[in-house]
Amino acid sequence: MLTITGLSFERDRIPLFEDLSLTVHAGHKVGLVGRNGVGKSTLFQLILGRLHSDSGELNMPREWRISYLAQDPAVSDRIAIDYVLDGDKELRKTQRKLAAAEAAGDNMAIAELHGALDDLGAYTATARAGEILYGLGFAGDEAEKPYADFSGGWRIRLNLAQALMSPAELLLLDEPTNHLDLEATLWLEQWLQRTDRTVLTIAHDREFLDHVVDHIIHLEGHKAYTYRGNYSAFETQRAEALAQQQATFSKQQREVAHVEKFVSRFRAKASKAKQVQSRLKALERMEAVAPVYADSPYRFTFPDPDKMSQPLLSLNNLSIGYGETPVLTSVKASLLPGARVGVLGENGAGKSTLLKCLVGDLAPLSGELVRGQHSSIGYFAQHQLENLHPDATALSSMQTAQPDQREQWCRDYLGTWGFSRDKVERPISTLSGGERARLVLAHLAAEKPAILVLDEPTNHLDLDMREALAMALQNFAGALVIVAHDRSLLERTVDEFWLVENHTVTRLKGNLDSYAQSHNRSTTSLVSGPESTSNGGAYQHQGTESRAANPTASRKSQRQEAAAARAREKPLRDAVRKLEKQLDSLAEQLKSVETRLADPDLYQSLPAVDLDKLLKEAGSLRKKRDDTEQAWLTTCEELETIQQS
Repeated sequence: MLTITGLSFERDRIPLFEDLSLTVHAGHKVGLVGRNGVGKSTLFQLILGRLHSDSGELNMPREWRISYLAQDPAVSDRIAIDYVLDGDKELRKTQRKLAAAEAAGDNMAIAELHGALDDLGAYTATARAGEILYGLGFAGDEAEKPYADFSGGWRIRLNLAQALMSPAELLLLDEPTNHLDLEATLWLEQWLQRTDRTVLTIAHDREFLDHVVDHIIHLEGHKAYTYRGNYSAFETQRAEALAQQQATFSKQQREVAHVEKFVSRFRAKASKAKQVQSRLKALERMEAVAPVYADSPYRFTFPDPDKMSQPLLSLNNLSIGYGETPVLTSVKASLLPGARVGVLGENGAGKSTLLKCLVGDLAPLSGELVRGQHSSIGYFAQHQLENLHPDATALSSMQTAQPDQREQWCRDYLGTWGFSRDKVERPISTLSGGERARLVLAHLAAEKPAILVLDEPTNHLDLDMREALAMALQNFAGALVIVAHDRSLLERTVDEFWLVENHTVTRLKGNLDSYAQSHNRSTTSLVSGPESTSNGGAYQHQGTESRAANPTASRKSQRQEAAAARAREKPLRDAVRKLEKQLDSLAEQLKSVETRLADPDLYQSLPAVDLDKLLKEAGSLRKKRDDTEQAWLTTCEELETIQQS
């Protein structure tokens, strides 16, 4: 096991760890959590031996090998499949020995080394590497593509693949889901669930942690605190501990009251809301763990737009692409105020292309995109973090963007986004990725857009910030269109999903769980089994088709199962839509009657018989509304039960 006892470490004379102790047992899967800047990545560097503590001890078994995923990939001239295979250092070392023995004609050594290669699983290594590449979203022809030809995010995926390929006893993963889409994240979860290695991962994805880890180490106040269970269990335990601390009691109660007020207001609108079941569950969970967020540094909102068109956007038979080549065709959709849309689809299907068209960065090839007069857009994408002026400060950038606001307003506003007094005056070049992402989101919110278009907004954000973002988006009155691999954020902020698939966009039938189940990546390899050759144990790369017979059959079976599931769900979905229309109609009728009854002059001018009829009509409408709402809730629960099964 890995043990750290009494460890202290300073950086620039500022204590990061003081008398820190922790234990990680063999085979455990541990999530390392804590706010940005508490030292999570530094702790990894200490475990790796790249940094040395000021005092204390760090011990682990001598035979333990460590595999590490870093977020700063170096350029390599290797092709993708070879780069991944390089993760198995013992295999590569033995192959080099075999090549030397063959060059020297040492038959005895050659025989021994072939046996050693067999023990190392060398003859299935290429297939295993191909399986990892496929699971992480690489297409068939990309296995032979040079590492240097990939973009930064895909290089990090290759680094992850290499780390997974290593047969090390301890696997250190620093934010492994940051540059993954939902499908690749699901595959990684399954891979980590199956492995018997000891895993220590830094992650800010609640669902990922809930599905992968069995212990949480929380870094706070220069120390480490270990909790048994997944992230949700940690939240509950920490909430109970915080609730017992008198120093945070009053602040906690204010946060609980805020959450309860939000839940109450949301429930009051349940008769008009769609798909509220998962949202209410999420709000109830927030209420239960409110003390965890009582000391959160984030108190921001997305202000409501001053005006909004109806509809905001209309997409009429659009063809979207580059040059004369369409990526998406026959796209038909509209975006109304209050819409909550999550965009799903496999990597390369066209999600980013769709978003670029929505925000106006890409003109449609054909069709009509109608924008309302009041449909301003706030767009978040990862490249905007790099577009921030490195020499500017958060304060100066906000003053430039909001010239009509006083300096103190800018300081106070940035404070709600977690920027302390010293942070607002630091050059942007010195800010972390999470801090830059918060700054870009702060700029968007200050513009009060009618539409928020967010492309993977949670990359680099810590869990506290993700929680605050979810709450702020729930309160936003404008429309939201979001691409994200953070399922917790999607489940709590999205009412409908657009599926980008087969070169078009359709509305998803089903929920996020059913989509995740039907789109789990199989264990198909990008390459076929390797063949040994006479040139030092190298392996010839076979055909790199990613869609062999088995995966095709698997996807066909999945489509058939999904179709059967949709058939079972259809009567309930139709019933839900019918009941929603009835609720809307009853709400309008009741509003009309109650408006009349609210007029004091009515009671003087209307005959008693007619007044009695009106009062009875109001009572009848309320009963019908309540009965219909109960039927709607029951039907939603039945539908959810089928979807979960």
